[in-house]
Amino acid sequence: MRIAAFGGPEVLRVEQIAIPQPVDDEVLVRVHAASVNPVDGKTRAGEFPPVGAADLPATLGRDLAGTIEAVGTRAHNMLSHGDRVFAFIDFDRGAQADYVVVKAVELCAIPDGVDMTSAAAIPLAALTAWQGLFDHGGLEAGQRVLIHGGAGGVGQFAIQFARWKGAEVIATAGAADQELIRRLGANVAIDYQGQRFEDIAHDVDCVFDLVDGDTRARSWAVIRPGGILVSTLSEPDAETARAHGVRAVPQWLAQPNTVQLGTIGDLVASGEVIVTVAATYRLEDVAAAQERLEQGHLAGKVVLTLV
Repeated sequence: MRIAAFGGPEVLRVEQIAIPQPVDDEVLVRVHAASVNPVDGKTRAGEFPPVGAADLPATLGRDLAGTIEAVGTRAHNMLSHGDRVFAFIDFDRGAQADYVVVKAVELCAIPDGVDMTSAAAIPLAALTAWQGLFDHGGLEAGQRVLIHGGAGGVGQFAIQFARWKGAEVIATAGAADQELIRRLGANVAIDYQGQRFEDIAHDVDCVFDLVDGDTRARSWAVIRPGGILVSTLSEPDAETARAHGVRAVPQWLAQPNTVQLGTIGDLVASGEVIVTVAATYRLEDVAAAQERLEQGHLAGKVVLTLV
């Protein structure tokens, strides 16, 4: 699935291109499933700075699950034909394709008991949640975290990771998703449509903001002195953070990390963390998949199935 120009869904094209070949520590993966993320729509529209006009044509997608078809000369001792793997790849390739070259440092074996569709839904969202909470937010057991957008793809993983860490979890979601976020591990579930979170959440150690806008503006006041705000969205205002006596993490992007991905895979395989796939589409229907994701209020991940 490629774009040769930026624009609306009409620029999406299924094209036949040569199958890439792995070299050195790379492997060629036959993709069985690839997830659709908000960044795909932004990339298509030309609103994602890491992918510019000079990078076109570009294949979309950053996380996948599949089987190894071929290995480079330095990867043959680690991986074999037919091995099931999942991966979070860098911007220079796209996951929404039948075959993708993946670097050994980007992939992990899919644990037994985890299906391809679920595995494809994990990497980008789960690594974003993990790195946001622990690498950037420094969340520890016994701390209190407020997660905005708890029913979304990243938010669901964030609630479960924070619960697993031993933190007290407060999460916001719509009225229809209150039971869901409680089931995932929220100690306190807040209906943002009928409640003001600042009337309920106080002195939190970390706000993990997956919403932005007015929600972000109202969040500063609920963070304890010295606490921290982490966001996957726009750059938090440093002056506002200082005025409230708290810290704000500069804008960041999730990075491939096989150690973290392996740990997450094990948590899913053990049942400690569940993966919610809200909808599946075929590759040729990616425009409809992006449109559904852009409508918002989707509880879980959107996945393309290719096999």
